[in-house]
Amino acid sequence: MKPLIVANWKMNPESLVEAKRNFEIIKKGVRNIKKVEPVICAPFIFLPLLKATNHLKLGAQDCFWEDKGPFTGEISPTQLKNLGVDYVILGHSERRKYLGESTELVNRKIIAALETGLKVIFCIGSETKKPDKEMKYQLKIGLRGVRKQDVAKLVFVYEPVWAISTSKNKVIATPHEALKGGLYIRNVLGEIFDKETAKKAKIIYGGSVDSRNIRGFIKDGKMAGGLPGAASLDPHEFVRIVKKVDESLGH
Repeated sequence: MKPLIVANWKMNPESLVEAKRNFEIIKKGVRNIKKVEPVICAPFIFLPLLKATNHLKLGAQDCFWEDKGPFTGEISPTQLKNLGVDYVILGHSERRKYLGESTELVNRKIIAALETGLKVIFCIGSETKKPDKEMKYQLKIGLRGVRKQDVAKLVFVYEPVWAISTSKNKVIATPHEALKGGLYIRNVLGEIFDKETAKKAKIIYGGSVDSRNIRGFIKDGKMAGGLPGAASLDPHEFVRIVKKVDESLGH
């Protein structure tokens, strides 16, 4: 199971020219990477013009819960799949905070995305340094109706809200704190499904990830990858993150 490094470009960059330039820099930088799976989650408007390769996958930052219909401004999982998108981020803390997305809503999106064949990057967030019952709620409600065999199509992100790059008074999480968050998620997955399913689940870290700390989150935090936000906006830095992980797997 390859580590996953997911670039969340959020509402960036400002132009198509810059998006294509950054994507090409990354594509060239990771073309010889074999032990890591890099993914670029770009804004919807850029996705049709960014072509995935064997070494660089495409992801979206959200999707709707229906395939088609009178839903002005929304993008369906089927539309994303037809664009060559493999992954979709769902439940990100910024959508919960700024757009009022509930866990029940996220659950509907997860079910629709899985039915379409997309792989879901499911964010589990906590406002406090200690994993809490809110994370358990997000998991139990977010995964309602998800079959045990579909857990392999999910990537769980431990997203400490207090440590993401856009948070106020940001404090960088330690690998040990990431480890505790990951273990908590795995324990809850064991309650929802079973211990074997929980053991195989892919859990990555999202919270101010960069090339300086990614190795620690992989090695000491026991994470299966990372979800860099701000750091991924610099294509050279994103390539450095991917290479750091790839190099660490060679030792």
